[in-house]
Amino acid sequence: MSRNEKLPRTSPLKPVHVNPVHRASCHCGAVQLDLTLPNGIEDPRRCDCSICRRRGAIAASVSLKNLKVVAGAEQLRLYQFNSMTAKHYFCGICGIYTHHQRRSNPEEYGYNVACLEGINPYDLGEVPLNDGINHPSDRI
Repeated sequence: MSRNEKLPRTSPLKPVHVNPVHRASCHCGAVQLDLTLPNGIEDPRRCDCSICRRRGAIAASVSLKNLKVVAGAEQLRLYQFNSMTAKHYFCGICGIYTHHQRRSNPEEYGYNVACLEGINPYDLGEVPLNDGINHPSDRI
């Protein structure tokens, strides 16, 4: 298997109830997001790029129009590195990563599944691991 393929799951993803519009928040509650998720949690994954393997979050995808910051925009901090394409947001009070504008698809946000209120990301079971070390945008 090449590094750019998703690693196989050892168990299927488990169904988790998600509201069509679901609230997400950081640990302290200062940052709150409304996510429009008509199809539930889409494309949950882990990534082994330098930032994702350090934060350890399960991310899922949503279109830009389907994520709204409803509280705490002034508390959001932006972190960018390497190509400066992806925009990683975290709470300036508690430090929790809430979401990022994706490098591989800038028309989408990745969001921290653990920030979804009432959702335990461990209830998903095993999720695929994306190869972020050999990111497609790094290929010439």
